[in-house]
Amino acid sequence: MHDIAAFAASIAPVIDAVHIDVHAVGRQAGVEYVRRSGLRPGFLIDQRYVLPLRPLTRAGLAAVYRYGTAAERDAEVADHLSQGTLREDGHGGLHATPVTLAFVEGLYTLHEQATAKLWSGREELVGEVGELVGRLLETAERVRGGALEAMAPPYEPEGVSAGVALFNRLAAFRYHRADAHAAAWQAEGLSAREISLLREGPVWERVERETNRRAAEPYALLGQDDRRRLMDGLLTLSRS
Repeated sequence: MHDIAAFAASIAPVIDAVHIDVHAVGRQAGVEYVRRSGLRPGFLIDQRYVLPLRPLTRAGLAAVYRYGTAAERDAEVADHLSQGTLREDGHGGLHATPVTLAFVEGLYTLHEQATAKLWSGREELVGEVGELVGRLLETAERVRGGALEAMAPPYEPEGVSAGVALFNRLAAFRYHRADAHAAAWQAEGLSAREISLLREGPVWERVERETNRRAAEPYALLGQDDRRRLMDGLLTLSRS
């Protein structure tokens, strides 16, 4: 498992780089899209692949945005309720409205354009890597009350492009490591604020080792050849 933990540590920044690349390529169009929408989207952009499938909960939002404050999350929820981009049911579930679903549909179109531009000529590789990431998502433990439980599986409408599917699968899968990291610093008795201020040293090293150990679990189920294919594929798709 040590080797797989080392793999989990080495692939994490590659996953982040590929994810960031898509946002970077689509940033200008995205800014203009939000301006034209007249909305204050906030976390709706993150939740684009959740809201078409299931309602949000305040507990789920607390796990996903664990480094923010409850007051900040409550203020954003209130803003979405007031502008009509969320509606709350009698059990506290926060549902997408038609306005939100139309906004998400537009985001998917933008991301399709961004991924097509970024990965032009590599469509077969995108599909192969997307299949591997899909398997990771299926096998990754969804800790009860954790961020991955709230964010997976991602919404994949009929006809979704392989590029958008990969982008959203990567976005969702990153929460597995986020949960692993949270479990690691909580085991050290740290708070979210304390871990955000922690610098390198013995505690930091223990947290990193435990994060990688926990994050390694789904990779162990892929097999060595598939792990190599995943790393090589993501490195090829990354601009960095």
